[in-house]
Amino acid sequence: MYALHGFGGLERHLYDLVRHHLAEGWEVTLITRSVTRPSGVLPERWVPVTTHPGFRLRTVPYRTFPFAGRRGTTVLDRSTAYPLFGLRAGRVAADLATRKRVDIVYGVGASVLGYARAHRVSTGPRAPLVFNPQGLEEFGGFDGTYGGKRLKAVGYGPLRGAVRIVSRAADAVIATDKSLEPMVLAHLRETEHRVRLIPNGLDVAEGDALVRPTAGIAIRKQHRIGDNEVLFVSVGRLETNKGFADLIDALASLDAAIPWRWTLVGEGPERQQLVAAVAAKGFGSRVTFAGSSDDAALHGWYEAADLFVHPTRYEGSSLVTLEAMLHRKPVVATRAGGLPDKVIPGATGWLVEPRAPSALGAALNEAVKHRALWRDYGEAGRLLLEREFDWRVIQKKFKDLYEELLTPR
Repeated sequence: MYALHGFGGLERHLYDLVRHHLAEGWEVTLITRSVTRPSGVLPERWVPVTTHPGFRLRTVPYRTFPFAGRRGTTVLDRSTAYPLFGLRAGRVAADLATRKRVDIVYGVGASVLGYARAHRVSTGPRAPLVFNPQGLEEFGGFDGTYGGKRLKAVGYGPLRGAVRIVSRAADAVIATDKSLEPMVLAHLRETEHRVRLIPNGLDVAEGDALVRPTAGIAIRKQHRIGDNEVLFVSVGRLETNKGFADLIDALASLDAAIPWRWTLVGEGPERQQLVAAVAAKGFGSRVTFAGSSDDAALHGWYEAADLFVHPTRYEGSSLVTLEAMLHRKPVVATRAGGLPDKVIPGATGWLVEPRAPSALGAALNEAVKHRALWRDYGEAGRLLLEREFDWRVIQKKFKDLYEELLTPR
């Protein structure tokens, strides 16, 4: 789905899934959108995957309706063109399963709608269906309120229906975090006995190649960030749901004696509003909008940081938080999505409710006050990452699940 959404959390998950499955010695067929790109259908980082003898690529059309959005990210497009893509892609999977060319079908969201419809009937293909609903944004998050936007709730109706069809047909439903299990059970009913906890994560060995202390030192020197200044770093798409406006309000409430700087890495539609909000608070000189960064620059900012701050209002698994933990950084974050599985108060960081700038400001003050805890929190976060969110651990969970589903009963 890279060509549809850009290389985000979902695309990173599929990239790691495919290459670790291939490394296990399995054959993988990826069904995705057909698109014309200078470098082909998939991004450059996929080249080692696409040349693997066990990899196959199948593409199907993704046709966006007029006024539905060109990037596949609007509510209208997600509830129209995306389910239709899922019908087409799922039918390709059904054909492969019927011809016994695949043993397991793994689907994200409504992308396997066509397979789910065929899989439900007695004469349909019998390869087990593993369904990963990811963040369930179409259901409005934990509280189902859609941020108070009724039109958004109505617009997501068709996509919710498609996801529920896939869920009912699935042999196993993935919850990507323990804290997300209640949401999966609430929105996808009658799945209790089929839910399996398999988190999204990072390839720790690959990530360690990007951890360079000298890069952090160089960035602080380049941006004239003093050793006595506390550097907060945040990473994410600049959009309302990420809560960066809440963090700006929180920064305004910090103790006047704290010498702080904040760097925001990312791009998005809210950039100008955030820049204006920072200027209005009068601390523009303390804030760096780093924009989009390549891996080296991004990990340089992680290394330079004293505290990673993730003020998101809505979240799935939060790979950026795991990246900060890779660098042994303590985290201040909101109790959203899968973050409570990673940010453990009193162990790896500080956790507050979303949409609460005053609470976030208090947590930042508390974190700075207890800087003696930073090293211990950072080390604990790194150990948690290695124990539960490394792809070597995740791959074993997938292997165990697949063996369970393929074992005759």
